[in-house]
Amino acid sequence: MAPAIQRLGHTEGQTPSLDQPRVDRRVQGAPWRQTWTQHEAGPVSAGIWACEVGRWRIAFPATKQEYFFVLEGQVRLHGPAGAVTDVGPGEAAVIPPGFEGEFEVLSPVRKHFVVVDLAAPGPRA
Repeated sequence: MAPAIQRLGHTEGQTPSLDQPRVDRRVQGAPWRQTWTQHEAGPVSAGIWACEVGRWRIAFPATKQEYFFVLEGQVRLHGPAGAVTDVGPGEAAVIPPGFEGEFEVLSPVRKHFVVVDLAAPGPRA
């Protein structure tokens, strides 16, 4: 039997995982984050992520990267040497492997995400 296409994005009736940035990574606030992981296969996970206003430090491993598409709200990524990237509704970005900086939610955000862990076992398309 051939694998079926899986639609993502509808979260009604699904319970998200809830968390906050670790205390040692917080820069501003302690925002609640909701994650609906709707697909996991080998090195890929995907779903919906929502978050309140806040700012925290992030450090991606050299083998992990994330593509995301903002559905609503506004985020700002602060990179090394002061580089700033704003991403709003209808826009997408990639956080590359090894990125270190800060993730800031300027207005409550909801986004699609796809995380690829190149160190994870499993088939790649």
